[in-house]
Amino acid sequence: MKELRQLIRDLREDHDLTQREVAAYLGVSQQTYSNYENGVREIPTNTVVSLARFYKVSTDYLLNSNSGYLGNTNLNSTYLDETTLHDIMYDIQGLDDDARKELLRFIRFLGHSE
Repeated sequence: MKELRQLIRDLREDHDLTQREVAAYLGVSQQTYSNYENGVREIPTNTVVSLARFYKVSTDYLLNSNSGYLGNTNLNSTYLDETTLHDIMYDIQGLDDDARKELLRFIRFLGHSE
């Protein structure tokens, strides 16, 4: 299980942001934010809430109560090879209901096969 400091670093990197950019959003110095990521300073509760809102994840995820975040959610970023999440969603939307249900069953099957 990753620590909060590791999760916020992963989220920042997934969104191609600098520490300075996230610090500006939070209204803290870049050094303070760096200290959060490096475990030098404890992250205040209100900052955890702000980060969850900023990255569109739950506070449960950030506090390790949930593993719901699976990576970058930018639909236009490359997901695999030359395919974007947008391409995948577009293809899925073109399926009829039965095919979507079958795809979902298959995805769940793959997730449990490890």
